[in-house]
Amino acid sequence: MRVGGCAVLCLIPLLPLFLNSTMAFEMCPSDCLCYESSALVDCQSRGLVHVPPSIPPSTWMLDLGGNRMTEVRSRSFVGLWSLKILLMSNNNLLTNVCFVAFQSFSSLHFLERLDLSFNRLRWLPQDFSQSLSSLQQLQLDHNLLQHLDSAALSDLENLRKLDLSRNLLRVIDVGALSSLSRLSLLNLEGNRLNALKDGLLGRQQSLEKLLLGHNNISVVETEALAPLRSLTLLGLQGNQLERIRFKTFLKLQTTTTHLLMSSNPWICDCELQRVFGKIQHVRRLRVYDYEDIVCHAPPLQAGTALSSLDSQLCVAETASVLIITITVLLAVIGALVKAEDVSLPTCLTCIFLNDRLCSVY
Repeated sequence: MRVGGCAVLCLIPLLPLFLNSTMAFEMCPSDCLCYESSALVDCQSRGLVHVPPSIPPSTWMLDLGGNRMTEVRSRSFVGLWSLKILLMSNNNLLTNVCFVAFQSFSSLHFLERLDLSFNRLRWLPQDFSQSLSSLQQLQLDHNLLQHLDSAALSDLENLRKLDLSRNLLRVIDVGALSSLSRLSLLNLEGNRLNALKDGLLGRQQSLEKLLLGHNNISVVETEALAPLRSLTLLGLQGNQLERIRFKTFLKLQTTTTHLLMSSNPWICDCELQRVFGKIQHVRRLRVYDYEDIVCHAPPLQAGTALSSLDSQLCVAETASVLIITITVLLAVIGALVKAEDVSLPTCLTCIFLNDRLCSVY
C-alpha cells in the first residue's frame, strides 16, 4: 500500500499538466468551433470585429477569414506557440492601423502560412517580417499595396511562396526580395509594374514560377532574368511589350522554361520575327502560347497571328532594302550623267581607275 500511495503522491504534481492538455479545447471561444483532433479553431464568417479571446494554446490552425476586422490588437496571438497556419482573408484590415496588427505577430515564431488576402492594406511596415522567420507561404493578393519597401520582407529567409497579385504595385525596391533566396513561386500578376529591372531577382536562383502577366511592363532589362537558374514558367502575357531582345532570354540558363508572351501590342517586323525564331530554336526555351501572339502594328499586319506570317516579314524587308539600294544607285548614275562636260564612259573609267585620269577631267 505504501508503494501505491507513493505512486499517487508522485503523480499529484503532474495533474496540472494533464488538466491543461485535456482542457485546452474546452477554452474554445464562444463564437468559434474547435476541433481537438486536428487542433483547428474555426472562426470563419462569424461577424467578428476582433480576434476572440481564449483561443486554446495548442491551436495549430486558426481560421479568421470572412469577418469584419479592421485591426488586430497587439496581444491577440500571445501564447499561441503551436500556431502554424493563420488565415485572415476577406476582412477589412486597414493600412492606418495595420502596424498594430503586425506587432501582434511577434509571438508567432513557428508560423508557416499567413493569409492576408482580400483586405485593404496599402503598405507593409519595415518590421512586418521581424518575427516571421519560419514563414513559408505569404498571401497578400487582392489588397491595395502600391509600393514594396526594401526592408518589409527582410526576415523571410524560409519563404517559398509569395503572392502579391491583384494589387496596385508600381514600384518594387531592388532590394525588396534580396533575402528570399528560397523562393520558388512569385506571383505579381495584375499589378501596375512597368519594367522588370536588373537586380530585382538577383538572389532568386531557386525561383521556379515567375508570374508577371497583366501588368504594364514594356521593358525587360537585359540582365533581369540572368540569375534564375531554376525557372520553369515565366508569364509575361497581357503587358505592354512591343519588342524584345533575344539576348535577354538567352541569359536564362535553365533546363526547360515555358514562356507566356501573348496579348502584348507587338510591332511585327523582321527583327521581332527573328527574335522569336531564335527563341524557338533554343532547346531549353519554349513560347507556350506562340500561336496566340497577334500583331498590333504596323497596320498591314494588325490582327494577324505572327506564326501565320512565317518569314514574310523578313522577305518583305529584304525586298525593300534592294529597292532602296537600286533607287539610290540609279540616282547616283543619273547625277554623274548630268555632270557638266563629263561623258558617262569617261566618268565610269575615272571611278574605276581613281587616279590621274580623274585629275585630267
